[in-house]
Amino acid sequence: MSVPQLTDAECDTLLTAHPEWSIAREGKAIERTFKFENFSEAWGFMNRVALLAESHDHHPEWFNVYNRVEITLTTHDADGLSERDTVMAAAIDALI
Repeated sequence: MSVPQLTDAECDTLLTAHPEWSIAREGKAIERTFKFENFSEAWGFMNRVALLAESHDHHPEWFNVYNRVEITLTTHDADGLSERDTVMAAAIDALI
């Protein structure tokens, strides 16, 4: 199933609403790095994001080392950014 990509204007709106996120992969993804006090806090955050991802049926790409979690959002069915990424970024930001 094909999902529509965000327009340039919609990408601009996304970044304005969520300035901690940045464009990655030549405009096909957004990414953000989160830092916590320790590994336990980082892991707890990842667990909360995992539950969100399941409920949204939209799963992030991520990387974790000790207190740092790097998250990349993209929609493979859109071959780039979609409304799913906008919704997921907002949900993740709401956890902080």
